[in-house]
Amino acid sequence: MTRRAHFTLKSVSGFLAGLCLLTGAASAQQCGGDFGQFLAGVKQEAVAKGLSANAADRTLSGARIDRKVLSRDRAQGVFKMTFLDFSKRVISNYRLKNGAANMKKYASIFQRTENEYGVPAPVITAFWALETDFGAVQGDFNTVNALATLAHDCRRPELFRPQLIAAIEMVQNSDLDPQRTTGAWAGEIGMVQMLPEDIIKFGKDGDGDGHVRLKQSAADAILTAGAFINHLGWRRGEPWLQEVAVPQNLNWAESGLGKTKTGAQWAALGVQPRWGSISSNLPASLLLPQGRKGPAFLAYPNYNIYLEWNQSFIYTTSAAYFATRLAGAPRYDAGNPDPGLNDAQMKQLQTKLRNKGYDVGKIDGILGAGTRAAVQDVQQKLGMPADAWPTPALLNRL
Repeated sequence: MTRRAHFTLKSVSGFLAGLCLLTGAASAQQCGGDFGQFLAGVKQEAVAKGLSANAADRTLSGARIDRKVLSRDRAQGVFKMTFLDFSKRVISNYRLKNGAANMKKYASIFQRTENEYGVPAPVITAFWALETDFGAVQGDFNTVNALATLAHDCRRPELFRPQLIAAIEMVQNSDLDPQRTTGAWAGEIGMVQMLPEDIIKFGKDGDGDGHVRLKQSAADAILTAGAFINHLGWRRGEPWLQEVAVPQNLNWAESGLGKTKTGAQWAALGVQPRWGSISSNLPASLLLPQGRKGPAFLAYPNYNIYLEWNQSFIYTTSAAYFATRLAGAPRYDAGNPDPGLNDAQMKQLQTKLRNKGYDVGKIDGILGAGTRAAVQDVQQKLGMPADAWPTPALLNRL
């Protein structure tokens, strides 16, 4: 999905379990309570927005709560794997081979997509591979049930209620079958996993049949993905990620997202590309997913678009790196990173950092942005290489 629900959707404080809000115009039940009354309110809102009562009835008449969806939502999968472990798992020879074959097979639609939206084939192909294995694994949750369940649930109704109404519009347009359309647990549909509202706004008919069907049509999926990525701010003709070799005397505190230098400035510090040439005039951040002894990358402005697609740092960096491989880059130099922390150690580290006043968010064992920033600051204060990679040595020092 664009903006993957199970990684990027943010909880909204103030929405408590069982809370119901009233819309000013329709006074419709927003979440919780009797499911039938909730669906009646959704129909009322959909009709008020110009959709047909018949389409609303066809969409909602068989809808039911899916407890498996709620279970997935309460236990959202979050990456605790390292970048090396995760990227090795998802960037297989099979996916590289099939990615190249699909770029060749659909060369004309990829070219059209790049001409119209500026997004090159490797970028879309990497998402296509990671999201659904080129359409082979699109999810088996009934889409309407998933959206109705999450819209009725009071954790994030402000997100999912509009998606349910967008699904009604797709039914009206004959682009969704309420009984048969399936996808991911959070309502994403198709080869590149998009939510209904995004399909309505950015869906493109790539094969000329008059419909946007992202489950069946690779051409529709490719063109739609390009349109959406363009909407997120993709910069035509610019790189997104580049593997580099770094000198060991670098000031590691200057690494990390949010800290940028021009490519020329990084080069002056001894940072050298392992493939291609550094874009001298573009700002770039130095990413060290597993510290100064592991792989190193320059992340250019287009890398930020990956974070819009999915805010997981490990997924994002793997997807961006995968796209460089499809574009011709060699396999990364894995280096020899210092050992990291296991789950219990990471939680212990987060607790210690929080006790020192750092905002690391939930004590969950996840090396997220807050924990990375705290680690880097503490490393610097302790006189350790400030590469934001937590190690047993750092934990012992704390």
